[in-house]
Formats: sequence, structure tokens, C-alpha cells
Amino acid sequence: MPAPLQEILLAPQAKPQVVADCQALIDNQVSDMSGFSGTAIKLAYKTVNKFAADHVHHQVEALLPLMADKLDPYWADFHADGAADFGDYLTKRGDEVAEALLSITDARAASSTHPTIVKAYQAVRGNAAKHVTAALPQVGALVQKYAGPIA
Repeated sequence: MPAPLQEILLAPQAKPQVVADCQALIDNQVSDMSGFSGTAIKLAYKTVNKFAADHVHHQVEALLPLMADKLDPYWADFHADGAADFGDYLTKRGDEVAEALLSITDARAASSTHPTIVKAYQAVRGNAAKHVTAALPQVGALVQKYAGPIA
């Protein structure tokens, strides 16, 4: 049985770098977007960063334990399957994994007291699943970076 992702990603020596890597992943994903929905997401992201420059960093810190919990069943199943690439494993379950992760941000937006941020989130939520799915290879690689190779 593999160690739970909470233990791996939230370990005191790992968590600050995991948060930084998550934020870099988000920044890169947003900057690589194009088209109408990409422009909307870039605008929403810029709005959030303008409203509160450290908001994304704090949200990553706050949401990381919840995301680790949502990813943990996939991590355990990945190990049980004996697969080698967690990103590939997640991608094959893209819609399911994306919705599991988005359930966290949906709940967070529903309870937010920041109308500007909620409005920005609502503007991009419709296409969010496809963007999360596109990022799953990098999410898997990030997890494996800290969890180590499969034995």
C-alpha cells in the first residue's frame, strides 16, 4: 500500500516546494491557453492576481490537502495496477479526475465572500474540466516528483 498523498505532499520538507510547483504549473497552463476560453481564463486569472497578488498562492496552500485527498484513491489504484506514469493514469480517467478536483474549487467558490473572485471563477467554470484534464499529465508528474518512482 503506497503512502497517502497527504503524507507525501504535505510533509514539512516538501510542502513549500510542492506549493511553488503547483503555482508554477497553474501559471504555465494559463499562459499557454489560447482561443476564446483561454482568453477568458487569462483575464480571470489576471483579475484574481490584480485583486490579491498572493491569492493563488494562498489558495494552493489551502486546497492542496483537499486535492491530495481527491487524488489519493487514484494514487492507490495506480499503485495496485502497477502502472509507471501517474500522469498517463490520470489522463485515462480525465473526466472523472477533473470533476473530482473541480468539486473542491466549486465548494470553495460557493462559500467565498469575495464577489470579484466568484464572478471570475463562474466565468470560466464551464470550460474548466477540459483545462484540468489537459493539465493532468503535469499533475501526475508533479506527484511522482515527490512520491518517487514506482518500486
